[in-house]
Amino acid sequence: MLDLRRLRILHEFSRQGSIAGAAAALGYTPAAVSQQIGRLEREAGTPLLDRTARSAELTDSGRLLVQHAEQILAMVEAAESVLAEQTDAAVGEVSVTAFPTAAVAFAPALAHSLREHTAMRLILRQALKGTGVQKVSEGSSEIALIDDWSGRTPDTAAGKLRYYHLLRDPMVLVVPETHPMADQERPVDLRELAEESWLATPSGEPSRRATDTLLANVVGAPTTAWEFEGLGTILSLVARGIGIATVPSLALTAGTAGLGFRRLPGDAPVRDVYAVVRAARVRRPAVNVTLQAIHSAAHDINRTLSAELPVEPDPS
Repeated sequence: MLDLRRLRILHEFSRQGSIAGAAAALGYTPAAVSQQIGRLEREAGTPLLDRTARSAELTDSGRLLVQHAEQILAMVEAAESVLAEQTDAAVGEVSVTAFPTAAVAFAPALAHSLREHTAMRLILRQALKGTGVQKVSEGSSEIALIDDWSGRTPDTAAGKLRYYHLLRDPMVLVVPETHPMADQERPVDLRELAEESWLATPSGEPSRRATDTLLANVVGAPTTAWEFEGLGTILSLVARGIGIATVPSLALTAGTAGLGFRRLPGDAPVRDVYAVVRAARVRRPAVNVTLQAIHSAAHDINRTLSAELPVEPDPS
């Protein structure tokens, strides 16, 4: 009999194209992945991988088994959801993948809301850039919190994924709390800040592109002499008076000590935050309970940020 867990590992190998890639996606060591595929080969009675000293690829038998594995795993997932729905109880593990600022922002509320469900266990992991949807698609996470800067509604034509809009997250100006622009009575004029020391995330990051676009439109191409990985790092430097920055407002949920923060004038760049889940898993009570907790947390976060970022005074 073919082991279901090993079928999942082989399926992940086909997606990633390497043992190392499958190991990273599943949280195993490469040696463990290789060992489990070896056992699956003995169960199947035929080689599934063509191995060399430096690489491995699927044999014809391996490709055929992967095709069947996709159907088997989908059927098992559907069966698990139906059975879980019948019990009407939130049990088992729910894995949530989130981009870093969302992980920090949502973790306290989720931990508080889900503590009463003693038969379930939440696993919240930060995702590498752009991998949240992939992890939900491949089944390694039940839910992903993702950000989208395009302003377009995600394409759900395939029907396998469900997208739930949580909040809109605009860029905001952050300065040291002693900076003149921290005064809420003073209109924000970015032209006054053209010669300031700007801090930004590395080139290619979405928040960096938003900062560059914003400042280029207002004060010409900005000079971002200092780049730092992570919005938390940038906020800590701003609080120490090292410079100023624009960041998504969600980053402020990590703490605002030493910071002044202001809404940006005009049409500031904004990102949308979504929860993504496989349609087949929405019916599972533990997943549904977690989605409800995420929606409730998003409502509270949005309300808190709205209160902390009052409407700016009319510059006229």
